[in-house]
Amino acid sequence: MCGRFSLTPKIEQVIEKLNIINSIEFAPSYNIAPSQNVPVVRNMDNRMVIAVMRWGLIPFWTKESPKSNSLINARGETVASKPSFRSAYKKRRCLIPADGFFEWQKMENGKQPYYIQLKNHEIFTFAGLWEQWQDDDQIIESCTIITTDANDDMKPIHHRMPVIIDREHYQHWFESADPQDLLVPYPNDALIAYAVSSHVNNPSNNDKTCIEALSS
Repeated sequence: MCGRFSLTPKIEQVIEKLNIINSIEFAPSYNIAPSQNVPVVRNMDNRMVIAVMRWGLIPFWTKESPKSNSLINARGETVASKPSFRSAYKKRRCLIPADGFFEWQKMENGKQPYYIQLKNHEIFTFAGLWEQWQDDDQIIESCTIITTDANDDMKPIHHRMPVIIDREHYQHWFESADPQDLLVPYPNDALIAYAVSSHVNNPSNNDKTCIEALSS
């Protein structure tokens, strides 16, 4: 599962790193939560384009805009067949930039949040799907993050992790008819994880404390 993540660099840095041709307004965030707006990168005519979408997919065929955020994640094992995701998987894949994500480890006295990054602390991208839903009054673009089994780095914390797509696989992700080979755990020894305070548990908290390591 992936229920929180961060994107702390300025959006201009994201745009430059991913060779995006347009711009958006997005403030750096230490604690991005479901139902919030997030940057989403799409491939339009072989050009990387960025937009802002709601995190929590609304299938285009939904009759009414849902109130819950239950579709924040899509399991990679079933994304090609599950009705909520299969159309988007065929036609509307995307990348969601981040520089870290959170997961909660079950403990005897509750859950301990952890912050996970690449070892080089660089911006990376989740595999995602997007949809456009509309009725007579509004149009909503929304997205979901695809998850898979945890790698060895993540297993002590949680049994699932988000799918991370590296730059060299972007073309395959966007153009392949069925890029299931990319919906796999990230390579071992490429991530770092450390415990953070329960400050991150509250979605209204959005400051550097969310990602600071607990003192030993």
